[in-house]
Amino acid sequence: MEPLKKKRVKTLILLAIIWFAISIPLPFLFNVPKESTPQLLTLVQIMGVISVPFVVLGIAWTLKPELTQ
Repeated sequence: MEPLKKKRVKTLILLAIIWFAISIPLPFLFNVPKESTPQLLTLVQIMGVISVPFVVLGIAWTLKPELTQ
């Protein structure tokens, strides 16, 4: 793989990790009472699924910047 492609892949992976880390409220997983844990896990799953299109858009715009103009 070319060095430019490796750098681009690493950048995309980093952006996806940052997006999921920001969008999913991980501190709440450790500070909730036992009764509300199943509901919170469902909420985290929903937020993860909702985040996927935004990650895909970020990847598409990184690969084809002319799409943003």
